[in-house]
Amino acid sequence: MSVHDSLGRIELTQSGPHAALTIFNPARRNAMTLNMWKQLTEAIHELDADPRVHLITLQGHEGTFVSGADISEFAKVRGSLEDAKAYEAVNSLSFAALRESKTPTLALIEGFCFGGGIGIAAACDMRIASETARFAIPAAKLGLAYPVDGVADLVRLIGPGFTKRMFFTSEPVDAATALRIGFLEDVAPGEEFKARCKTLIAATLSRAPMTHRAAKSAIAAHYDPSRRDAALEDGAACFASDDYQEGWKAFLEKRPPAFKGC
Repeated sequence: MSVHDSLGRIELTQSGPHAALTIFNPARRNAMTLNMWKQLTEAIHELDADPRVHLITLQGHEGTFVSGADISEFAKVRGSLEDAKAYEAVNSLSFAALRESKTPTLALIEGFCFGGGIGIAAACDMRIASETARFAIPAAKLGLAYPVDGVADLVRLIGPGFTKRMFFTSEPVDAATALRIGFLEDVAPGEEFKARCKTLIAATLSRAPMTHRAAKSAIAAHYDPSRRDAALEDGAACFASDDYQEGWKAFLEKRPPAFKGC
């Protein structure tokens, strides 16, 4: 599947339980247009509703993750307060789709991860980057504000101090710094990046999808106690599943489990 607009698109490549989304706008270093934000939200919702999908990865086309929002369309889509609020609402829906997805999400980051790219990556469950990646929030260079929920995602990862520093200075940080402050879980040398991504993807896909769902639900309940009942239900569903029976039997039989997500 490929969803198009005049400048960019979100491409989907699916291989069994792995759905790979590629952010494609090479003329603007994979900057996100308004339509691309809408496409991203739609794609995440569709994939999350598909029980065959057990992992969603996001990457940029040819060595750049996302260079931010497409500033060339700002006069048209963010030129007034009313338009800016409407744009922000669309932006927030993308972050929410990633954050609320019951299917694990993984950002594979190379090159620029600026502006909206930071928001996309922060809303994902996991993040791995090439050592050549660079991270920045140039909002203060443009005089704009970020969606409140997107800022909250960043605070949860790196705390208020570094979040303020990134917003206040707009200065980029390298991958080693992003790892140190908690934005990333892993950094790989450029020549090892793709292999490290494949290993992480394979490891995730080899595990029980319902455990992933229960873990994500329990972590969400940590930040929002109103989700506790839903988390308990997801935990109980694990023990009622065929995968639970398969998991402990495979362990006793000293063989790899064959999980199906049910």
